[in-house]
Amino acid sequence: MSAPPVRLVVVGGVAGGMSAAARARRLDEHADIVVLEQSDYVSFANCGLPYHLSGEIARRDALLLHTPATLAASLDLDVRTGHRVTGVDRDAHRVSVVGPEGTYDLPYDALVLAPGAVPVRPPIAGLDHPAVHSLRTVPDVDGLRAAVDSVLAGRAEGDAPSAVVIGAGFIGLEAVEALAARGLEVHLVELADHVLTPLDAELAPLLADELTRHGVRLHLGVSAQSVAATDEPTEYGDELAGTLGQVTVTLSDGTALPADLVVVNVGVRPASALAKQAGLDLGPSGAIRVDADQRTSDPHIWAVGDAVEVVQAGTGAGVPVPLAGPANRQGRRAADSVLGRRTTPQKDVLATSIVRVFGLTAATTGLNQATLRRAGIDHEVMHIHPGHHAGYYPGSEQIHLVASFAPDGTLLGAQAVGRAGVDKRIDVLATAIRAGMTADDLAELELAYAPPFGSAKDPVNMLGFVAQNVLDGTMPQWQAWDLEDVRRDTLVLDVRSHKEYGSGHLEGALNIPHTELRDHLEQVREAAAGRPVSVHCASGVRSYLATRVLLGEGFDARTLSGGWLTLAAVHPGL
Repeated sequence: MSAPPVRLVVVGGVAGGMSAAARARRLDEHADIVVLEQSDYVSFANCGLPYHLSGEIARRDALLLHTPATLAASLDLDVRTGHRVTGVDRDAHRVSVVGPEGTYDLPYDALVLAPGAVPVRPPIAGLDHPAVHSLRTVPDVDGLRAAVDSVLAGRAEGDAPSAVVIGAGFIGLEAVEALAARGLEVHLVELADHVLTPLDAELAPLLADELTRHGVRLHLGVSAQSVAATDEPTEYGDELAGTLGQVTVTLSDGTALPADLVVVNVGVRPASALAKQAGLDLGPSGAIRVDADQRTSDPHIWAVGDAVEVVQAGTGAGVPVPLAGPANRQGRRAADSVLGRRTTPQKDVLATSIVRVFGLTAATTGLNQATLRRAGIDHEVMHIHPGHHAGYYPGSEQIHLVASFAPDGTLLGAQAVGRAGVDKRIDVLATAIRAGMTADDLAELELAYAPPFGSAKDPVNMLGFVAQNVLDGTMPQWQAWDLEDVRRDTLVLDVRSHKEYGSGHLEGALNIPHTELRDHLEQVREAAAGRPVSVHCASGVRSYLATRVLLGEGFDARTLSGGWLTLAAVHPGL
């Protein structure tokens, strides 16, 4: 007599839940699989929502990947939208459900929780005003598109409506771009001192410049305090009554921004209330703790997606990482585990991410400098600014690439900003981190090369070369954030051309172009007066050559990582 079919209940759809359900069906044709989704949409492309808002994805239906009907037809899944799970009876192996027709209990042999994440609600008065929106779900984008259409229709030609976006993370930046594409004047408010806080501080000014160039007004280092109807007095008085905009957003520095609509995206937190109620183990962040097979502290319950805790690569810390890629892999792994298949244990998560900001692309993988410092991990930082393909081939665009290496050369993290070729390099570097590659390995990678696509020395190879030189002492370096000490204790030698020097330079720096350096060594020696020599150029290439000359002549010399390009980003007042 054959065993009864497995009763699998999946709570939540989208990336993690639907991956688990679909994989389970592919592995077991006879399993009884029920998916319970509290919203009306069980499988949609939430990463595509900003591009539907902008109009780039014209058809709303393109975002709806599957419906209960298509999932029933293709995978024989029982998908119930509008059904909310209110409790888990772990002893009886039952979940309590509230659906359109009332409440009921549903038994399970295995339960997969995929509740996702919920938006963080910041302490801003007036967030319930109808002009305030978020951007995480299909109803969110429907409401936001309708609001944009309404304010555009209600304004005279040439009179652009305005929007305030609160939060300059990935979704916030995508919302800014989408709203600007629709013709709105956009203000971007961010509590941190730079946009896209996962990005290292020396790269963020590139994004800020691009945003400003496209008319976005930045408000950094401040928070939104309140949202109030424009015709209502605020603590700052009623002088704004009658101005354009449905609401006024008041910032912590007293700035008052009239706006037709407000978009709030300051982050998310794990939607782990159901797991907590069921007594499952949670991490410090509130995320559900799981093992390498996605199993929770209950052997009959698995969890996947934005609500679970993952191991951060490089630190070993347990953190939530709300990204679609890990969620999809977790769903597949959970299904394998539920059905007794061999699993590929979950790897530490790199949180590789990418975003488009008008004409720029920014991408990250692994640990950024702030995380490395907080964790007390010793590291060296490299900055390079190569072209994305051969410089002699038309259209070469500069990539600003930052990477951190352990003292033994192991790559720990990398970030890049540029107009082309960024995604390719970060994907290679993400693979390198996963493989435990070192600077030596990067230097030896064989990557595709033809002039329209890359260089014989690809930026990834160049990163390896630079790291090799720094780590083995061939190229001693100094960093832009050491400027105060450098100016006080060393001779600053600027080896750019006289024309470049004239366009902006450090006060007191000695300017000798690198091609003339060998003829002026005594001048350098006299100016240094026994002090070390801190060399810089525009991007780091010429200063490296000059530093090698000085080292060969017995000087205590070092080169600025990333050159003037990085220095000006870290010290924008130069």
